[in-house]
Amino acid sequence: MALRPIKNLKEFSTANERLEGAHLLCPGCAHSMIVRELMNATDDNLVIATNTGCLEVSTAVYPYTSWDTSWIHIGFENAASAISGAEAMYKARKRKGTLKDPDAPVKFVAFGGDGSTYDIGFQWLSGAIERGHDFTYICLDNEVYANTGGQRSSSTPVGASTTTAQAGRVSYGKKEKKKDIVAIMAAHGAPYVAQVAPNKWKIMAKVFQKALETEGPCFINTVSACTTEWKFDPKNTIEVTDLATDTLIFPIYEIVNGTELNILYRPKKVLPVEEYFAAQGRFKHLFKPENRHIIDQIQKDVNERWEYLQRREEARV
Repeated sequence: MALRPIKNLKEFSTANERLEGAHLLCPGCAHSMIVRELMNATDDNLVIATNTGCLEVSTAVYPYTSWDTSWIHIGFENAASAISGAEAMYKARKRKGTLKDPDAPVKFVAFGGDGSTYDIGFQWLSGAIERGHDFTYICLDNEVYANTGGQRSSSTPVGASTTTAQAGRVSYGKKEKKKDIVAIMAAHGAPYVAQVAPNKWKIMAKVFQKALETEGPCFINTVSACTTEWKFDPKNTIEVTDLATDTLIFPIYEIVNGTELNILYRPKKVLPVEEYFAAQGRFKHLFKPENRHIIDQIQKDVNERWEYLQRREEARV
């Protein structure tokens, strides 16, 4: 598959915005960085489905919208179903010859938060991938139900304090490990899956373009730091995301056809996970003497996970 050339920095900065400003996302929210880059990564026509969540409620406050493209709002769990229906309708109309411009390239994209992706919309996403629809699903992973009160999701990491997994005298926060959604999607048979972060924007742009150009269902997990629920200063979004990738809490990699794993970013200096935790209020309780063992265990898990990814890359299995 021959990919179109990636736009250079000037082309990105001068491209027509298809996600307009003046939306109501929190200052420092990474969602808009990710969405704008996806929309600027291609000049093709886009059909986008967004389920209820931070992105939707902040970019489409009736009667206004930030979306300068075809856009569908659907319920919490149904972004994958909505985009599947749009893609199926497009193919049917193309076969019948009822499209005004049947040769114009069209890409189908769905955005969902981690709550809708990992949890309440999982079966709809699973079904869409199993059916083989030609679309790209992007999870805006801020590790919490940020739009509805900061409840824990199955993306929330061990040790984080949320409104439904609070840290206190008898608990250190969430006790369950984060679900490995990338591996799950690869196991579904998706031809292309990846995990990326907005601080490494060139890598993210290439991954987005590769997904858009790949025929069939593709899944991208994007780290989206949440200033509100992660509890850091809005100006530090990229700094916190740098810590996420350089501590290997969020490794950046792709899996092609379910088997070929490629690591896309290797930190020159791997930082200890406690530097990432120290930058966020949701983990401050872990630095108490009685909870330090949680940091040590997480560091062990991160090291083992990185070693596993490297073995997968070397073995190509």
